[in-house]
Amino acid sequence: MNRTEKAANLAGVVIPFIGVLVAIVLLWKKWVDEIDLAIMGVMYLATGLGVTVGFHRLLTHRSFQTPPWLERTFAVLGSMAVEGSVLDWVADHRKHHAFTDVEGDPHSPHVGHGSGLRGLWHAHTGWLFETHGQADWKQYARDLYEDPVMRKISRRFPLWVGLSVAIPTVAGWALHGFTLEGAIRGLVWGGLVRIFLVHHVTWAVNSVGHYFGRRRFDIDDKSTNVFWLAIPSLGEAWHHNHHAFPRSAAHGLKRWEVDISAMVIWLLERVGLARNVVRISPERQSELLVENRRRAQSSV
Repeated sequence: MNRTEKAANLAGVVIPFIGVLVAIVLLWKKWVDEIDLAIMGVMYLATGLGVTVGFHRLLTHRSFQTPPWLERTFAVLGSMAVEGSVLDWVADHRKHHAFTDVEGDPHSPHVGHGSGLRGLWHAHTGWLFETHGQADWKQYARDLYEDPVMRKISRRFPLWVGLSVAIPTVAGWALHGFTLEGAIRGLVWGGLVRIFLVHHVTWAVNSVGHYFGRRRFDIDDKSTNVFWLAIPSLGEAWHHNHHAFPRSAAHGLKRWEVDISAMVIWLLERVGLARNVVRISPERQSELLVENRRRAQSSV
């Protein structure tokens, strides 16, 4: 990773954090109301689903199919989460699945960087300065690399970052009566604070979701389900389920496992905008559990 890439990633981590500090001051001064929180909530959902439904389940794992215009819309929304270009994100995540929790995994808390807090730091944030965006596009994201529109979306990542902060700024300016104060509030809450929250929820799946939590299936990695992270991560925190069945469009496999992203995919399917949705039947889940038990018994 060159100095420019490291500097860009450092800015992506530090600037939203500064925004959070500013937000604390604004909150103390009561520079926050329902409008600010609504802008932040809408931007959080739009860009968060761009990552979870778009980057992850649609583009990385092909858990379902959509019309090209919607696929590209999700690619732009995911880019506006400011977690890297679509080609970088998909390639990194496919490499994560190819080397989960062994040497070569871009962001495992268990290999290459010690254990405990050092490993968690690497999986959560440290990897952004070492392995982020280094997976070979041609090897891990060839389908997207060969799509000229996706390559164009990926090259225009700085534009999507600019829109990611410009949209809430303009919304705050307009909804607060075309005032400078409103623009600042939109920028801070809908822009910087929202980016900070989306970042750290996503990164928590990488770190916490491979360290703490529960496991149902005996699979060859250390992924976990983290129930308290399920709602803010829009369903991604059922991460162990996902590693057991990577192509499943739903990560919450039980009724009580809330998965907002799966609900969105279901709604898209209902209105004809999603097809060939990959689902894992209860019978297939039971088969894997039986296979796990047989393997455990044979090893005794």
